[in-house]
Amino acid sequence: HEACVAAKPCRVSMTVKRRAHGRNKKGRGHVNRVRCVSTGKAIPKDKAIKRFIVRNIVEASALRDIREASCIDNYVLPKIYIKQYYSVEAAIHQRVVRVRSRENRRNREPPQRNRQFPQRDGGGAAASK
Repeated sequence: HEACVAAKPCRVSMTVKRRAHGRNKKGRGHVNRVRCVSTGKAIPKDKAIKRFIVRNIVEASALRDIREASCIDNYVLPKIYIKQYYSVEAAIHQRVVRVRSRENRRNREPPQRNRQFPQRDGGGAAASK
């Protein structure tokens, strides 16, 4: 820079948007890459947005039919456990994560989870049969 004179060393630092530069590396020189579920792009594992999905093998509409046809009482169907990695662009585009303001970016608490509780078999059309 012209403002920096040779006799007086000057350190110009750029502004930083995120305190860890959008990564979770912390001293590791290199991190293996993973594939984005949406785009197939290879992204560093520590930079990827990770979501762990637990789902039933069968969707809810067919679950009742299978339960009625099953010969084993109270059989619990196994679940599918999937670890999904998204690139930052894909996660923002699909609204997996949202853009946050400068003040809210400092908040490192996980977002509030909306847990879905199973409904009781006390009322409704099934009880009237």
